[in-house]
Amino acid sequence: MRVFTTLDEVAAAAGEEIGTSDWVTIDQERVNRFAEATDDFQWIHVDVERAKAGPFGGTIAHGYLTLSLLPLFGSQIFQLETPGAKLNYGLNKVRFPAPVPVGSRLRATCTFTAVTDVPAGKQVTMSYVVEIEGGARPALVAEFLVLLLP
Repeated sequence: MRVFTTLDEVAAAAGEEIGTSDWVTIDQERVNRFAEATDDFQWIHVDVERAKAGPFGGTIAHGYLTLSLLPLFGSQIFQLETPGAKLNYGLNKVRFPAPVPVGSRLRATCTFTAVTDVPAGKQVTMSYVVEIEGGARPALVAEFLVLLLP
């Protein structure tokens, strides 16, 4: 776990791979709770029997469920204990190269690809790659933006 206490420490980490999270198992209960929270009940996610005959041989996680795990993964990789607020600023790019079969384990690697000065403070561009244990392609590749206020 990397801990950053100053904006200068964050800026010095630009271009560095910060670390890799623990594995998280994606079970059907988590997928069902996500479906309930988002009203996305597409059968490929929640109908276990129908999905067995589907293109993936079973249910798969929502892509946005995988995306929503980035704060969890990030909290296992680093802490921003810098003064001032830390604001989710959005995403530049998100891709879901491979489906996540229910029962899979995921983990993420985070790189601080850029740290730039902005009028409000620092903008950190974080590149996340979420891998599926034993998978040939990642489940998710995303650029996540955070504003750090002084």
